[in-house]
Amino acid sequence: MGEGRPGVAATLRALNGALGRPAALWVKESGARNLRYRDFLAPRAALSAAFPGGQVPPEAVSAVPSLRGPAVLPLRICRQTPAGLAVQVHRPEAFQRLLGPLPGPPAPAAGPRTGCVVLHCPALRSSPAALRPRHLRSVLLADHLAQLLRAQGVDVRLVPALSEERSWDVLRQLRICWPSGSGGSALTDAISALKAALGRCPCATTCEQGPGTAEGVLSKVHLKSFVEQQGLLGYDPNLDVLLVTESTLRSLAELQEAVLQCPVSDPTALPASHFPSSSCCSIVHVVNCEEEFQQQQLDVLWRILDPGAHTALQKHLVCGPVKVTSPSSPIGADQYFQLRKRQMYEASVIKYGELAQDEAWTEVIDTLTVAAIRFEMLSTAHRSQITLDLENNSISTKGTKSGAFVMYNCARLATLFSTFQRAVEQGTYPPLPPVSELNFSCLREEGEWLLLFNYLLPFPEVLQQAAQLPPPSKGIRITASTETVCKFLIQLSMDFSSYYNRVHILGEPFPHLFDQMFARLQLLGAVRDVFHSALATLHLPPLSQI
Repeated sequence: MGEGRPGVAATLRALNGALGRPAALWVKESGARNLRYRDFLAPRAALSAAFPGGQVPPEAVSAVPSLRGPAVLPLRICRQTPAGLAVQVHRPEAFQRLLGPLPGPPAPAAGPRTGCVVLHCPALRSSPAALRPRHLRSVLLADHLAQLLRAQGVDVRLVPALSEERSWDVLRQLRICWPSGSGGSALTDAISALKAALGRCPCATTCEQGPGTAEGVLSKVHLKSFVEQQGLLGYDPNLDVLLVTESTLRSLAELQEAVLQCPVSDPTALPASHFPSSSCCSIVHVVNCEEEFQQQQLDVLWRILDPGAHTALQKHLVCGPVKVTSPSSPIGADQYFQLRKRQMYEASVIKYGELAQDEAWTEVIDTLTVAAIRFEMLSTAHRSQITLDLENNSISTKGTKSGAFVMYNCARLATLFSTFQRAVEQGTYPPLPPVSELNFSCLREEGEWLLLFNYLLPFPEVLQQAAQLPPPSKGIRITASTETVCKFLIQLSMDFSSYYNRVHILGEPFPHLFDQMFARLQLLGAVRDVFHSALATLHLPPLSQI
């Protein structure tokens, strides 16, 4: 082939270029009804704005099917329709190019790193017992974002390191990978250096211990005057005086140490799609909305005490509130996990009977619980409110929008391939032939094109977009689209389930049916790999059976 893996963005660029207009005229179709007739459309309204009378030159229309490029889909036909200019892809060739080498999971360790990000989660500075669902949301977001960034080749440092003497069982139960450690002498030296900077700071006044002075306060720092002098935008106007303690300086020292560990020193090494241009790593504070004010105080204090390029790059990723309905008392993160686990177990017993009470199911139910909680927390845009209905069992095994539903469909694929493998070993079917020998023109079902065009094709771009942290036009708040991964998995599960319920994959062992069966297995093998890759960004292992 030599043309590389096709992509949505590259194909849209080629289509726009073919019409000779700088504007983005084309859109990718995704609905099953429209995909029966076209794959890309330049809508009539867009054409009317770009061409006199909406009439595209005939030579431009006739040139579209011959478009070629390293990542451009093979196009079959372009024609005028009442809806606009419609293009259909040459589908057998598209199947061949996308299913040739199976899309495997991203390899974070492969290739050079393309930048560094420090993700700081202040919620983990409190004791495990103080962790609430609202804190858990920011921790899960930081954990997921770290995986997405690493999949794009970005070096990620997580702060703060967890104190080893504390029991963080709930993080382990939720498969959150977070570093632990005490910091050592380097941290002590950094704290001393910050104390010295505090003593020289014109914005600070030393606090003498005495009546009316809070214990442990080292200094009062006037933040508001600094923000006004520097013309900093996006900070809370109520920022005023901060009482600095040893604990405050320790938090800053941990951030400084993380920055020093980042390997980036070349401004050209940072991809502009992720970060602003800089010679330093980016620092992102992932906070819930209730912590935002306190984190802004630390942000400004760090700018005052360490006026380096990295402190000027601090950004805040703020999570919206988590509203918990019907709690008898404030619920902790551990209680929340145990409640969901009990609900998952009870729902599994109802659905699968005595099987779910077997010891082998313990790990399955643990994984389903983690999936349910992660999807509950991460499938909503991070800046929006989440409502947790603790009395509602629909989070467990029911409903097409739950993490358990995604895991169930992933397990269905595992069962399909284990069944096929056993049939091959028993001599019922021949082994799956090499890709070069498969006949993809057998894939004519509407659901097969839907799986390829809406999921296999755009999947690398979905992961890339979910990891982007575009700098704001002004201020310090940034947004991320991490929720697209959960939404992608839910929609994929729904469309795969619909296809799988309708189409019999492993048919009768007649040679004239093998071509279609093998092509379908190749397609679903690629779907399985997409499931596994996306779930890996959520630290969710695929289940082999449910």
